[in-house]
Amino acid sequence: MATVSDFVVQRVRDWGVSRIFAFPGDGIGEFDGALEKAQRADVGLKYVRPTHEEICSLMATAHAKFTGEVGVCVATSSPGAFHMLNGLYDAQMDNQPVVAIVGQQGLNALGTFTQQESNLERTLADVAVYVQTIVSPEQAQAVVDTAFRTAKVRLGPAVIIFPHDVQGMKMPELSPQNWVSRSSAVAPSISIVPLQSEIEKAAAIINAGSKVTFIVGHGANGATDEVLRAAELCGAGLITALRAKQVVPSDVPHHSQQLGLLGSLPSAHQMSGCDTLVLLGTNYPYSQFLPKSGQARAIQIDLKPEQMGLRYPTELNLWGDVRATLTALIPHLDSKTDLSWQNTVAEEMLEWEREMDAQAMLSYEDGVNPRRVYHELNKRLPPRAIVTADAGSTADWYGHHIRLRRGMLGDLSGRLASMLAAMPYATAAKFAYSDRSVICTIGDGAFQMLGMNELITIKKYLQEWENPQLIIMVLHNNDLTQVSWEMRTEDANPVWSTSQDVQSIDYAGWAELLGFTGIRVKTDDEVAAAWDTAFAHQGITLIDAYTSKNVPPLPPHITLEFAKHTAEALLKKDPDGVDVVRDSAKALLTEGIGRVKGKLHLGQDHDDKEH
Repeated sequence: MATVSDFVVQRVRDWGVSRIFAFPGDGIGEFDGALEKAQRADVGLKYVRPTHEEICSLMATAHAKFTGEVGVCVATSSPGAFHMLNGLYDAQMDNQPVVAIVGQQGLNALGTFTQQESNLERTLADVAVYVQTIVSPEQAQAVVDTAFRTAKVRLGPAVIIFPHDVQGMKMPELSPQNWVSRSSAVAPSISIVPLQSEIEKAAAIINAGSKVTFIVGHGANGATDEVLRAAELCGAGLITALRAKQVVPSDVPHHSQQLGLLGSLPSAHQMSGCDTLVLLGTNYPYSQFLPKSGQARAIQIDLKPEQMGLRYPTELNLWGDVRATLTALIPHLDSKTDLSWQNTVAEEMLEWEREMDAQAMLSYEDGVNPRRVYHELNKRLPPRAIVTADAGSTADWYGHHIRLRRGMLGDLSGRLASMLAAMPYATAAKFAYSDRSVICTIGDGAFQMLGMNELITIKKYLQEWENPQLIIMVLHNNDLTQVSWEMRTEDANPVWSTSQDVQSIDYAGWAELLGFTGIRVKTDDEVAAAWDTAFAHQGITLIDAYTSKNVPPLPPHITLEFAKHTAEALLKKDPDGVDVVRDSAKALLTEGIGRVKGKLHLGQDHDDKEH
């Protein structure tokens, strides 16, 4: 007779899972044995073992993001389960379905302070949409099915706690009896459509607007055609959240990319001028960049009802799947003949792209221009490429310079685990789409946290990938650059070298030690050739780009607070003060950047539209 572990392995497979990200340990030992038997029997469940439990959960979250499937991660009891918390919070805060299976000490040991016995239900309750311990074989089916079902419907991580002794118990055939649930491995549909009356209300609001803007989030994945058709009918400008770059192709002229500190000036202009705002699958968190209250009539469409009407006072909230709801809405939208609003966005976007090109071509005395690195990458992205980034300064350059075309994918951790996620995301993307080119863009601080170890995972599994091309580009500036700029611009503090300095490492040498190709880039003129070499190599390439740490991640609209705080920080003897002043001035006064010539908007109020 099969054990409970054998049953759980098969049930995971019944839910359509073909890959799990796992790290072994004694607390999950019986289940590990069942996984080994299943892989030997070739049941279609691939076991991937990275170098740390935290990476397992980050990779499971990335798998969910890139594929739309449930990501699954496995670890032993504490401390393994604790290590996975960061990745599970990543899933929670980015609304991704993940199931974590974690070990526990035997049932008789619970509450006796035995080694590695922790209250995992209490610990994991904050992060999980469902957390439950399997306490008997008869309960296992219902717990596993409920975990998967809840993760898919509530879009978050669910946790199954699996005591070691229960893992090895015999699994009985379930029969009708009191207190025993006989459940099904069938997911409910989340293709939810609001009532027809609500659809008609939404159409009336949109049809009444003359300056309509859509903010499109990751929740609109799979709805590209519907988003474009709705925008075409109502003459809407399009803005994408940073994690939704892939939803709207970059060659759509009225797509002004992102909003806010990492966004574009045309997006800022849309927010200051729109009369109708439609939020599609997004919980965009930076409300200071949204329109003034009362300026725009607003609608939100989302599968997370608790996140609707939260950032802006919406007039109508539609609980529904973006694609299905837009499909129902489109027949009710009037076709506008006046496209002046949309055309204005497109014209301004052309000017913005010229500005980004000009910024990328600047030279700096202390290293390669990081914008140049992304600019040259963007020009060479192959069809169906996948690009990842961390949330340091790489997120700035990713937002400003990477333009994903239809069929490409790109993502980063939008909320919590941002600094850590670029390499686990890239590796998970490669497992999911082994035929595609994957490019990881990562800062040296993040690379030292999790990236360097993940080169070991890549070496371990490289031979299994259909297309072995994976490129890692490290921004090597020996500084936690994003935090350095945040200290200046948000808190008016100078950079503190004791906390901000990153120990310089020969990253290309580390890649070469593992048998990969390493390329060192120390001048702007070497950037293009480095990318050409990397894309010509059918293998793993690490580009070690020695970049300037003083290139300012300038927002599209520099507020009085931003300018004042930066100036105060520099006056407090910022160790890089002279270089920061020089390089910031160079960025602002670049030839070809018309918006700062004669009308430099330093010191203007945020509400001033003359920017």
